Amino acid sequence: MVFDLFGDFLRYRDGDIRLRNLSALLDCFGVPGSTARVVVTRLRKEGWLVSRRDGRETVYSLSDAAWALLDEGRERIFHRVQGPWDGQWHMVLYSVPESERGLREQLRKKLSWFGFGALSSGVWVSPHDRAGRVQAAFADERAVRLDVFRSRSTGHDADRDIAARSWDLAALGNAYAEFLGTYAPRLAGYRAGDLQGAAALVERVRLVHDYRRFPFHDPDLPRELLPECWQGRQAHEVFLEAHGLLRGPAEAWVDALLEAPLATSRAS
Repeated sequence: MVFDLFGDFLRYRDGDIRLRNLSALLDCFGVPGSTARVVVTRLRKEGWLVSRRDGRETVYSLSDAAWALLDEGRERIFHRVQGPWDGQWHMVLYSVPESERGLREQLRKKLSWFGFGALSSGVWVSPHDRAGRVQAAFADERAVRLDVFRSRSTGHDADRDIAARSWDLAALGNAYAEFLGTYAPRLAGYRAGDLQGAAALVERVRLVHDYRRFPFHDPDLPRELLPECWQGRQAHEVFLEAHGLLRGPAEAWVDALLEAPLATSRAS
């Protein structure tokens, strides 16, 4: 939630916030001030937040590593690959010693994040040219050996079969259908401005939270590889429209909280 507030709102307001104002924002979600202080202390110790003193108050901002993580995630959440597929599969074969199980799990998570799917044990594939990102992410890990290839299959049917074996598209399709079932009916109310104030802020953050899981599981496959009646693109369009419609009232509420006097902020 703290990351979402920084990524969707605070980045456009100098990128930092006083502790009392962050507590007021989190209070909109039912997070008490004591919990807010524990959260920011933990995030600072973990290197995701940096702090400075401004008079008698503490001001927090994201660290460079946290901003980089947010920017990478934002790219995956808000953008989709456009244009036709060239038919090339990008393959990553890895080898990690059994003693480095934690490192192997990190590698698998990073491969999944970049849109690769496990075709078989140790062999991951993607229709997008992102193998270089994986290599860069583990360039300093001597225990990780990566071999990268490009290849074509025997044809369209084989490509569809590879996609079906590398990703659980049925489960992903069901998740998209559930997302659409929740948010598509709400668009009319968003367009009419039914949500204002704290309700608009909470709804927008919840929207991002519910949609942000998809880039971890959706490889953003070309249309040629997708099942019939795929709803992923429709879900993405609904997300973008809802996110845009809620922007005005949500940001107005954030501005009101950040500009409010100390007593008013606490009362909120």
